[in-house]
Amino acid sequence: MELKIEDAAKYAMSPIDSEFASICREGDIFVAENNLGSGSSRETAPLTLKALGIQVIIAKSYARIFYRNCINLGILAIECQETDRISYFDQLEIDYIEGKIRNKTKGQEYVCSQIPDHIMEFVRCGGLVEYLKKKLH
Repeated sequence: MELKIEDAAKYAMSPIDSEFASICREGDIFVAENNLGSGSSRETAPLTLKALGIQVIIAKSYARIFYRNCINLGILAIECQETDRISYFDQLEIDYIEGKIRNKTKGQEYVCSQIPDHIMEFVRCGGLVEYLKKKLH
């Protein structure tokens, strides 16, 4: 029997933070450190985050396939070398065009990757499949 993504999402990040899935809300930003998604070659990991309402991920670096899966699923994946300065529940404002993250809670600003328009179009559409549906119809 296969576990549905919504059911699997209840266990996302549980080895690290047993409360993670229960405190996630629609529109939350997931912040991580280095090589996020390493060993995750399938869409399941980013799908569970999306099912929890995560729309943006900020990490110091990503495993290549995980990064691509995020974009393909419509999750904005941003690189920032200062994620260790961000705490749980900090209020963040992201300017993906200028490549800046403002931490409104701490009054800090961090440099992040700028996101090209074609990648943002995938994200705005909800992922690659929805983007292609829009372009082909």
